[in-house]
Amino acid sequence: MAMRAALRCLSANFSPRLPPLSSPAQVSATRLLWSSCSRRTLTTTPARYTALKFTEKHEWVRVEGGTGTVGISSYAQEALGDVVYCGLPEVGQRFDKMDEFGALESVKAASELYSPLTGEVTEINTELAENPGLVNKACYAEGWLIKMTIEKPEELDELMDQAAYDTFLKSLEE
Repeated sequence: MAMRAALRCLSANFSPRLPPLSSPAQVSATRLLWSSCSRRTLTTTPARYTALKFTEKHEWVRVEGGTGTVGISSYAQEALGDVVYCGLPEVGQRFDKMDEFGALESVKAASELYSPLTGEVTEINTELAENPGLVNKACYAEGWLIKMTIEKPEELDELMDQAAYDTFLKSLEE
């Protein structure tokens, strides 16, 4: 039965009609499989960016397992200009949510960095010491700042997803 449904899903692009099924159990199983094979929509946002959570101070965090990778948003790095120095904490330091953990300096300004979650720093991006411009070039990839444990996962619910952050940015322009 499952094989029959899988074959139908595969052949759906070639056959405009499927023969009727005999039992309701087969119908529901086939519908589930059919919906998983339905056409997908195209998005311009890479999947790894959709899992980001943002603070009102423009930090982002991406959680994988019990570890959060933290950086600054594209909006923040554009506002700062060319980053020339990254002051980051030491591994092992613990921060509460919204504690200051470092600073970025650019040719235009300096900006404090705030921890989006409560936890302990497990890794810092050492490449930023020699190449702080990575924050500008790839703020969501190689330009990350720190990795930290997540002591209070419920704090993630208080952060903004991409859609809410975009709305927040629009409100700043008004």
